[in-house]
Amino acid sequence: MQKNTSWDNVSQWYNGIVGEKGHYYHENVILPNVLRLLKLNPSAKLLDLGCGQGILARAIDQNVNYLGIDLAVNLIEEARRLDTNKNHSYAVADVSGNLPIKFSGFSHATIVLALQNIKHPFKVIKNCAMHLNKGGKLVIVLNHPAFRIPKHADWKVIDNVQFRIEDNYMSHLEIPIDSSPFDNKNNMKTWSYHYPLSAYSEMLLDNGFVIEKIEEWISPKKSEGSMAKIEDKARMEFPLFLTIVAYKK
Repeated sequence: MQKNTSWDNVSQWYNGIVGEKGHYYHENVILPNVLRLLKLNPSAKLLDLGCGQGILARAIDQNVNYLGIDLAVNLIEEARRLDTNKNHSYAVADVSGNLPIKFSGFSHATIVLALQNIKHPFKVIKNCAMHLNKGGKLVIVLNHPAFRIPKHADWKVIDNVQFRIEDNYMSHLEIPIDSSPFDNKNNMKTWSYHYPLSAYSEMLLDNGFVIEKIEEWISPKKSEGSMAKIEDKARMEFPLFLTIVAYKK
């Protein structure tokens, strides 16, 4: 039986934000860096879990064999509409459950800005281990779990210095997120699941992965107005994204 997901309810809103090429951070931070880390060659096979509208698929070398899986039917329909590459396929499934994979032996896997929206991230990592070749590469992109905890982190300015404040970092949190806080009539909720960085390290270790490197990516945006100088400095010091590159042993 097909499970429901809150992302189906907000798919129209999300498609409007992301568009065909992705939002600002996809275009300027995430996609260029993920492609750099993946180092895909034309013979690669890429498994993209929590693929959404297939943004990554449309950025990779078009000769790469690609399978994108997401639980949101509406997002997968949009991915198929935008991507007619014969080397690409999509499936609707819970990426923390049994995966409908017709071929095995993936050389690469990605989970891009999706793992923190999945209730059982350990099972997603386990699926990556099951379907990657030995030595296969996994790239995970997260909203930085140390600094970007929804409803538990914020900015504070003291003596003309902007600080990042937070609480409950080491706790596992299930956080309801307003999909569109400025639309009170049609507002829907999604969920964010917070874990500390050490938990992700354990998930990878327990599933036979070795972490090769961790990168932290800042926002390249620039502020305007009287607060610009201190906001830009804080933006440089508190990364927006955390990326983990791991190999299957």
